[in-house]
Amino acid sequence: MDKTITVVVEEFIAHPLYNKRVKRTKKFKAHDEENVAGVGDTVRIMETRPLSNREEAFR
Repeated sequence: MDKTITVVVEEFIAHPLYNKRVKRTKKFKAHDEENVAGVGDTVRIMETRPLSNREEAFR
């Protein structure tokens, strides 16, 4: 898919019973109009109108 990037968001949450930090990962597909994002880049996404059926509404 051209002009589409996959953004991985990682967060640490405390387990409710054991109080141990657990890493949660969520993937978002976002639109990259200029096709400039590369592997390992830090990007900022924002919510927009739906741009495609597969892409969520992020730019």
